[in-house]
Amino acid sequence: MERGHPRRWSILVALCAALLLVVVENTVLSVALPAIGRAFGSSTALLQGVVDAYVVVFAGLLVAAGAAADRYGHRRAALAGLLLFGLASVAAALAWSAWWLLLARALMGAGAALVMPSTLAVLVHVFPAEERPKAFAVWTAVASVAMALGPVLGGALVQAWSWSGIFLINVPLVAAALAGVARLVPEFRAPAAHRLDPVAAGLVILGTGALITALIIAGERGWESPAAPGALAVAVAALGWFAHRQRRDGAPMIDFALYRDRRFAGASAAAALLTLGTGSVLFVLTQYLQLVRGHSALAAGIAVIPLAAGTVLGSAVGGRAPGRIGARAAIALGFAVAAAGFTVLAALTPTSPYPVLACGLLLAGAGTGFAGPATTSTVLGSVPPARAGLGSALNDTHQQLGFALGVAALGGLFAARYRAGSPAPDRPLADALADPALSGPARTAFTSAQSATMLAAALCALAGAAVALAVLRARDSAAEPRGESLR
Repeated sequence: MERGHPRRWSILVALCAALLLVVVENTVLSVALPAIGRAFGSSTALLQGVVDAYVVVFAGLLVAAGAAADRYGHRRAALAGLLLFGLASVAAALAWSAWWLLLARALMGAGAALVMPSTLAVLVHVFPAEERPKAFAVWTAVASVAMALGPVLGGALVQAWSWSGIFLINVPLVAAALAGVARLVPEFRAPAAHRLDPVAAGLVILGTGALITALIIAGERGWESPAAPGALAVAVAALGWFAHRQRRDGAPMIDFALYRDRRFAGASAAAALLTLGTGSVLFVLTQYLQLVRGHSALAAGIAVIPLAAGTVLGSAVGGRAPGRIGARAAIALGFAVAAAGFTVLAALTPTSPYPVLACGLLLAGAGTGFAGPATTSTVLGSVPPARAGLGSALNDTHQQLGFALGVAALGGLFAARYRAGSPAPDRPLADALADPALSGPARTAFTSAQSATMLAAALCALAGAAVALAVLRARDSAAEPRGESLR
């Protein structure tokens, strides 16, 4: 029987502290955007750039960061990422313009990219195969709760301090995480890891950024706007060049052979489809709670707590599910429960009682949390430990890009449906909802668009379940990764 590291549970705590920091940054900014806009007189487009800068750089650098972690050491990569994240947080808090804040957020995304794959890669090394689903359940719960609690934390900090508080709070938290990782986490690396390719990493960032920009522009202005197809052309060119460069490289940054393994490809595709749907949920619901229901930023953040509670409960049960019912069934069941939650959220109206919202969020969180350990274990269980950094980075990339594309694509669907039913489609959403003469029809148009978006999210989750059932086999589980372990 394989034995794990004697301090593996303490190591898990230290890594989850680092993970919480980088994941909460995905959503903590959402409730602070009005204050930032007032402080700098920023346009909506520039504020959107501030939000997107983090996730695009984060997702675009994950693979390169995973390769760096394999080559130079996972502990070293995590420490470097935390340090960069902390310094960039200070720069963001001291920003004197929205453009400076955008740059600081991009640097924070680079730091996060170094931290996140290293957390999963270290868990692969320190936990024996039979305990990994439990460790991944904790990892998934921390990541999902951090995502859900971001609006609560952001609302509290903005209300108690100012928008800069959401960045300054990172400084002591980064210091604590640095101390924990430095003291507890052992070093693992793969001397034979593939070399880094900065040009390829830049092409990924350019391509994904242009794709997300194209979807956002299309949602706001339609594809007839020249900017949308122009951005799409840049995305196709950059990503096509990246693929061509990787095929010609004798030691590519991404080992595409991993995708020939049905476990890796199937679980990765399923996870991306689920996050494609969930990416838009907080984006739409926080607006619904504030603009339609009239909640404050803090109250809106508190109202989405059932999503975090469901994730914790689902992860607690899901950590044992792969060993009992198999990864295939666990993934499909979790995604089906999440789809049921999205369907409940699609039924919300301007006057729906809070228990309806809470029930939908609870189901969505429970389904996501339940499927998370099985999904992660299946993906990493198909990757040799020597490539754990790359496997972890690809796993995170699929989910981060799914999240970003979900905000862009389903957010675009929401915007288009709202404009189609709005009494004043050319007026800003907040203005129309605040106008007594327009608020009734505008609220109805908002919830109609929200229903279409939530139903699309449910279809994404069901598509993920279908992929898991079609590609994975009933006996697939969190098996020992292929290849020899590093000693």
